[in-house]
Amino acid sequence: MPPTPLPLVLRFPALARIPRVALGGFPSPVEQLADGVVGGELWIKRDDLNAPAFGGNKVRALEFLLGTVRAGDEVLTVGGEGSTHVLVTAAMARQLGARTRAIRWTHDMNPTAHVVAERASAMCTRITTSASPLTTLARAFALRTMGRVHWIPLGGTSPLGMLGHVNAGLELAEQVRAGLLPAPQRVVVPLGSGGTAAGLALGLAIAGLDSTVVGARVGPRIAVNRARVLRLARSTARYIRRSTGERVPSVERDRMRVVHDVYGGAYGRPLARAREGAELLCQLTGVRLDDTYSAKAFTAALDVARRGDGPTLFWLTFDARWMRG
Repeated sequence: MPPTPLPLVLRFPALARIPRVALGGFPSPVEQLADGVVGGELWIKRDDLNAPAFGGNKVRALEFLLGTVRAGDEVLTVGGEGSTHVLVTAAMARQLGARTRAIRWTHDMNPTAHVVAERASAMCTRITTSASPLTTLARAFALRTMGRVHWIPLGGTSPLGMLGHVNAGLELAEQVRAGLLPAPQRVVVPLGSGGTAAGLALGLAIAGLDSTVVGARVGPRIAVNRARVLRLARSTARYIRRSTGERVPSVERDRMRVVHDVYGGAYGRPLARAREGAELLCQLTGVRLDDTYSAKAFTAALDVARRGDGPTLFWLTFDARWMRG
Protein backbone atom coordinates (compact mmCIF):
# COMPACT_ATOMS: atom_id res chain seq x y z
CA MET A 1 0.00 0.00 0.00
CA PRO A 2 1.57 3.35 -1.05
CA PRO A 3 2.26 5.90 1.70
CA THR A 4 -0.24 8.70 2.26
CA PRO A 5 0.84 11.80 0.28
CA LEU A 6 2.30 14.65 2.28
CA PRO A 7 -0.01 17.61 2.95
CA LEU A 8 2.49 19.67 0.93
CA VAL A 9 1.98 17.48 -2.13
CA LEU A 10 -1.79 17.43 -1.68
CA ARG A 11 -1.70 21.25 -1.73
CA PHE A 12 0.85 21.48 -4.56
CA PRO A 13 0.65 18.26 -6.64
CA ALA A 14 3.48 19.39 -8.93
CA LEU A 15 5.91 19.05 -6.01
CA ALA A 16 5.51 15.26 -6.25
CA ARG A 17 8.12 15.45 -9.02
CA ILE A 18 10.81 16.52 -6.56
CA PRO A 19 12.87 13.52 -5.40
CA ARG A 20 12.24 12.59 -1.78
CA VAL A 21 13.20 9.67 0.40
CA ALA A 22 10.85 8.60 3.20
CA LEU A 23 12.87 8.76 6.42
CA GLY A 24 10.21 9.73 8.95
CA GLY A 25 6.71 8.84 10.07
CA PHE A 26 4.22 11.70 9.92
CA PRO A 27 2.28 13.36 11.38
CA SER A 28 4.22 13.54 14.63
CA PRO A 29 1.89 13.53 17.67
CA VAL A 30 0.76 16.47 19.79
CA GLU A 31 0.07 16.46 23.52
CA GLN A 32 -0.91 18.98 26.18
CA LEU A 33 0.88 19.78 29.42
CA ALA A 34 -1.23 20.34 32.53
CA ASP A 35 -2.30 23.99 32.83
CA GLY A 36 -1.84 24.08 36.58
CA VAL A 37 1.83 23.12 36.30
CA VAL A 38 3.04 25.35 33.51
CA GLY A 39 0.83 28.38 34.21
CA GLY A 40 -0.78 28.55 30.78
CA GLU A 41 -2.16 26.41 27.96
CA LEU A 42 0.91 24.72 26.53
CA TRP A 43 1.03 21.97 23.92
CA ILE A 44 3.98 20.02 22.52
CA LYS A 45 4.55 18.89 18.95
CA ARG A 46 6.54 15.68 19.41
CA ASP A 47 8.89 15.81 16.45
CA ASP A 48 11.31 13.76 18.55
CA LEU A 49 9.06 10.82 17.62
CA ASN A 50 8.98 11.37 13.85
CA ALA A 51 11.51 8.62 13.04
CA PRO A 52 12.37 5.22 14.54
CA ALA A 53 15.74 6.63 15.67
CA PHE A 54 17.44 10.02 15.43
CA GLY A 55 14.16 11.87 14.96
CA GLY A 56 13.69 15.62 15.22
CA ASN A 57 13.26 18.57 12.92
CA LYS A 58 16.27 17.70 10.71
CA VAL A 59 14.55 14.57 9.41
CA ARG A 60 11.96 16.69 7.61
CA ALA A 61 14.55 18.61 5.60
CA LEU A 62 16.71 15.56 4.92
CA GLU A 63 13.84 13.72 3.23
CA PHE A 64 14.24 16.22 0.39
CA LEU A 65 17.97 16.95 0.66
CA LEU A 66 18.86 13.23 0.46
CA GLY A 67 16.27 12.52 -2.20
CA THR A 68 18.84 11.76 -4.93
CA VAL A 69 21.42 10.02 -2.72
CA ARG A 70 22.18 6.40 -3.55
CA ALA A 71 24.23 3.65 -1.93
CA GLY A 72 27.95 4.35 -2.27
CA ASP A 73 27.51 8.12 -2.65
CA GLU A 74 29.27 10.65 -0.43
CA VAL A 75 27.40 13.35 1.46
CA LEU A 76 29.14 16.54 2.62
CA THR A 77 27.81 18.79 5.36
CA VAL A 78 28.92 21.31 7.99
CA GLY A 79 27.95 22.32 11.51
CA GLY A 80 29.17 23.13 14.97
CA GLU A 81 31.23 20.59 16.89
CA GLY A 82 28.12 19.45 18.82
CA SER A 83 25.77 19.69 15.83
CA THR A 84 22.72 17.45 15.84
CA HIS A 85 22.36 18.31 12.16
CA VAL A 86 25.68 16.61 11.41
CA LEU A 87 24.70 13.60 13.50
CA VAL A 88 21.26 13.11 11.96
CA THR A 89 22.58 13.69 8.43
CA ALA A 90 25.19 10.98 8.96
CA ALA A 91 22.63 8.60 10.48
CA MET A 92 20.13 9.05 7.64
CA ALA A 93 22.79 8.86 4.94
CA ARG A 94 24.01 5.61 6.48
CA GLN A 95 20.48 4.19 6.20
CA LEU A 96 20.74 4.87 2.46
CA GLY A 97 24.16 3.21 2.21
CA ALA A 98 25.94 6.53 1.71
CA ARG A 99 29.07 7.91 3.39
CA THR A 100 29.15 11.25 5.21
CA ARG A 101 32.01 13.69 5.33
CA ALA A 102 31.58 16.53 7.81
CA ILE A 103 33.48 19.68 8.68
CA ARG A 104 32.75 21.21 12.07
CA TRP A 105 33.86 24.29 13.96
CA THR A 106 34.65 24.62 17.65
CA HIS A 107 32.29 26.42 20.02
CA ASP A 108 31.15 26.39 23.65
CA MET A 109 30.17 22.85 24.53
CA ASN A 110 27.70 21.37 27.02
CA PRO A 111 27.24 17.77 28.20
CA THR A 112 24.71 16.86 25.50
CA ALA A 113 26.81 18.50 22.81
CA HIS A 114 29.81 16.37 23.82
CA VAL A 115 27.72 13.20 23.49
CA VAL A 116 26.36 14.34 20.12
CA ALA A 117 29.88 15.16 18.89
CA GLU A 118 31.18 11.74 19.92
CA ARG A 119 28.32 9.88 18.23
CA ALA A 120 28.63 12.01 15.06
CA SER A 121 32.36 11.20 14.88
CA ALA A 122 31.48 7.50 14.92
CA MET A 123 28.76 7.93 12.28
CA CYS A 124 30.77 9.99 9.78
CA THR A 125 33.26 8.39 7.42
CA ARG A 126 35.49 11.46 7.58
CA ILE A 127 35.21 14.35 9.98
CA THR A 128 37.45 17.37 10.60
CA THR A 129 37.22 20.39 12.86
CA SER A 130 38.04 24.01 12.05
CA ALA A 131 38.47 27.07 14.25
CA SER A 132 35.51 29.07 12.94
CA PRO A 133 32.34 28.87 10.85
CA LEU A 134 33.96 30.89 8.06
CA THR A 135 36.91 28.51 7.82
CA THR A 136 34.53 25.57 7.87
CA LEU A 137 32.41 26.96 5.04
CA ALA A 138 35.52 27.81 2.98
CA ARG A 139 36.80 24.24 3.30
CA ALA A 140 33.40 22.87 2.38
CA PHE A 141 33.24 25.10 -0.70
CA ALA A 142 36.62 23.79 -1.85
CA LEU A 143 35.52 20.19 -1.43
CA ARG A 144 32.28 20.84 -3.29
CA THR A 145 34.17 22.21 -6.30
CA MET A 146 36.85 19.50 -6.27
CA GLY A 147 34.80 16.34 -5.90
CA ARG A 148 31.45 14.74 -6.63
CA VAL A 149 29.55 15.00 -3.38
CA HIS A 150 25.97 15.62 -2.33
CA TRP A 151 26.03 18.97 -0.53
CA ILE A 152 23.79 19.34 2.53
CA PRO A 153 23.84 22.98 3.71
CA LEU A 154 24.26 24.18 7.27
CA GLY A 155 21.24 23.07 9.29
CA GLY A 156 19.64 21.70 6.13
CA THR A 157 18.58 25.28 5.44
CA SER A 158 17.86 25.78 1.75
CA PRO A 159 14.62 26.20 -0.22
CA LEU A 160 14.68 22.47 -1.02
CA GLY A 161 15.24 21.44 2.59
CA MET A 162 12.70 23.93 3.90
CA LEU A 163 9.96 22.17 1.92
CA GLY A 164 9.99 19.67 4.78
CA HIS A 165 9.18 22.41 7.28
CA VAL A 166 6.52 23.94 5.02
CA ASN A 167 4.95 20.50 5.06
CA ALA A 168 5.21 20.55 8.87
CA GLY A 169 3.11 23.72 8.99
CA LEU A 170 0.48 22.16 6.75
CA GLU A 171 0.59 19.00 8.87
CA LEU A 172 -0.09 21.02 11.99
CA ALA A 173 -3.04 22.73 10.31
CA GLU A 174 -4.51 19.30 9.48
CA GLN A 175 -4.19 18.26 13.13
CA VAL A 176 -5.99 21.44 14.19
CA ARG A 177 -8.79 20.76 11.70
CA ALA A 178 -9.04 17.19 13.00
CA GLY A 179 -9.59 18.51 16.53
CA LEU A 180 -6.35 17.07 17.95
CA LEU A 181 -5.42 20.46 19.39
CA PRO A 182 -6.76 24.02 19.27
CA ALA A 183 -5.26 26.49 16.81
CA PRO A 184 -2.18 27.80 18.63
CA GLN A 185 -1.78 31.52 19.07
CA ARG A 186 1.97 31.00 18.86
CA VAL A 187 4.36 28.23 17.83
CA VAL A 188 7.74 28.29 19.59
CA VAL A 189 10.84 26.76 17.97
CA PRO A 190 14.59 27.10 18.45
CA LEU A 191 16.11 29.63 16.06
CA GLY A 192 19.55 28.80 14.69
CA SER A 193 20.07 28.58 10.94
CA GLY A 194 16.41 29.58 10.55
CA GLY A 195 15.08 26.88 8.24
CA THR A 196 12.59 25.36 10.66
CA ALA A 197 11.08 28.71 11.66
CA ALA A 198 10.93 30.00 8.08
CA GLY A 199 9.38 26.85 6.67
CA LEU A 200 6.83 26.61 9.46
CA ALA A 201 5.83 30.25 9.08
CA LEU A 202 5.33 29.76 5.35
CA GLY A 203 3.42 26.51 5.83
CA LEU A 204 1.09 28.14 8.35
CA ALA A 205 0.52 31.06 5.96
CA ILE A 206 -0.33 28.65 3.12
CA ALA A 207 -2.70 26.78 5.42
CA GLY A 208 -4.39 29.99 6.54
CA LEU A 209 -3.61 29.24 10.18
CA ASP A 210 -3.42 32.52 12.08
CA SER A 211 -0.47 31.63 14.34
CA THR A 212 2.72 33.53 15.13
CA VAL A 213 6.02 31.66 14.95
CA VAL A 214 8.28 32.56 17.88
CA GLY A 215 11.96 31.78 17.39
CA ALA A 216 14.10 31.29 20.51
CA ARG A 217 17.47 32.67 19.43
CA VAL A 218 20.44 30.38 20.14
CA GLY A 219 23.16 32.18 18.14
CA PRO A 220 24.60 35.67 17.65
CA ARG A 221 22.01 38.27 16.64
CA ILE A 222 23.99 39.30 13.55
CA ALA A 223 23.32 35.86 12.01
CA VAL A 224 20.14 34.84 13.84
CA ASN A 225 17.33 37.37 13.40
CA ARG A 226 13.86 37.95 12.02
CA ALA A 227 15.05 39.53 8.78
CA ARG A 228 16.95 36.37 7.89
CA VAL A 229 13.96 34.15 8.65
CA LEU A 230 11.68 36.26 6.47
CA ARG A 231 14.23 36.16 3.62
CA LEU A 232 14.36 32.38 3.88
CA ALA A 233 10.57 32.18 3.81
CA ARG A 234 10.48 34.38 0.68
CA SER A 235 13.11 32.27 -1.07
CA THR A 236 11.16 29.09 -0.33
CA ALA A 237 7.92 30.67 -1.57
CA ARG A 238 9.68 31.59 -4.83
CA TYR A 239 10.97 28.01 -5.14
CA ILE A 240 7.43 26.63 -4.78
CA ARG A 241 6.07 29.18 -7.28
CA ARG A 242 8.72 28.28 -9.86
CA SER A 243 8.15 24.55 -9.32
CA THR A 244 4.35 24.65 -9.47
CA GLY A 245 3.28 27.85 -11.21
CA GLU A 246 0.88 28.47 -8.33
CA ARG A 247 0.44 31.51 -6.14
CA VAL A 248 2.05 31.26 -2.71
CA PRO A 249 1.17 33.68 0.11
CA SER A 250 3.89 35.64 1.84
CA VAL A 251 4.72 35.50 5.55
CA GLU A 252 3.63 38.72 7.20
CA ARG A 253 6.30 40.38 9.30
CA ASP A 254 4.22 40.33 12.47
CA ARG A 255 3.74 36.56 12.14
CA MET A 256 7.41 36.04 12.99
CA ARG A 257 8.88 37.03 16.37
CA VAL A 258 12.30 36.42 17.88
CA VAL A 259 12.92 35.95 21.61
CA HIS A 260 16.42 37.11 22.52
CA ASP A 261 16.56 36.62 26.29
CA VAL A 262 17.19 32.85 26.19
CA TYR A 263 20.48 33.22 24.33
CA GLY A 264 23.32 32.03 26.54
CA GLY A 265 25.89 34.55 25.27
CA ALA A 266 27.50 32.11 22.84
CA TYR A 267 26.30 29.30 20.62
CA GLY A 268 26.18 26.08 22.64
CA ARG A 269 26.55 27.80 26.01
CA PRO A 270 23.98 26.54 28.54
CA LEU A 271 21.49 28.87 30.21
CA ALA A 272 20.74 28.20 33.89
CA ARG A 273 17.02 28.93 33.72
CA ALA A 274 16.73 26.83 30.57
CA ARG A 275 18.03 23.88 32.55
CA GLU A 276 15.31 24.49 35.12
CA GLY A 277 12.69 24.37 32.37
CA ALA A 278 14.23 21.19 30.97
CA GLU A 279 14.06 19.55 34.41
CA LEU A 280 10.39 20.51 34.69
CA LEU A 281 9.54 18.93 31.33
CA CYS A 282 11.49 15.79 32.19
CA GLN A 283 9.56 15.48 35.46
CA LEU A 284 6.23 15.90 33.68
CA THR A 285 6.82 13.74 30.60
CA GLY A 286 10.17 11.98 30.81
CA VAL A 287 11.31 13.95 27.74
CA ARG A 288 14.92 15.15 27.79
CA LEU A 289 16.01 18.39 26.14
CA ASP A 290 19.42 19.58 24.96
CA ASP A 291 21.16 22.69 26.29
CA THR A 292 21.98 24.13 22.85
CA TYR A 293 18.50 24.35 21.33
CA SER A 294 15.44 22.73 22.80
CA ALA A 295 15.89 23.67 26.48
CA LYS A 296 16.11 27.34 25.51
CA ALA A 297 13.09 27.08 23.23
CA PHE A 298 11.04 25.35 25.93
CA THR A 299 11.94 28.12 28.39
CA ALA A 300 10.73 30.68 25.84
CA ALA A 301 7.54 28.65 25.36
CA LEU A 302 6.91 28.63 29.12
CA ASP A 303 7.41 32.41 29.25
CA VAL A 304 5.03 33.23 26.41
CA ALA A 305 2.44 30.67 27.57
CA ARG A 306 2.35 32.26 31.01
CA ARG A 307 2.11 35.80 29.63
CA GLY A 308 -0.15 35.29 26.64
CA ASP A 309 -3.78 34.44 26.06
CA GLY A 310 -4.69 31.31 24.17
CA PRO A 311 -2.75 28.13 23.47
CA THR A 312 1.01 28.00 22.87
CA LEU A 313 2.68 25.14 20.98
CA PHE A 314 6.28 24.14 21.75
CA TRP A 315 7.82 22.37 18.76
CA LEU A 316 10.17 19.72 20.17
CA THR A 317 13.06 19.43 17.71
CA PHE A 318 15.49 17.21 19.65
CA ASP A 319 15.31 13.41 19.96
CA ALA A 320 17.09 12.16 23.08
CA ARG A 321 15.95 8.53 22.79
CA TRP A 322 19.23 7.38 21.22
CA MET A 323 21.13 8.72 24.26
CA ARG A 324 19.43 6.33 26.69
CA GLY A 325 20.87 3.05 27.76
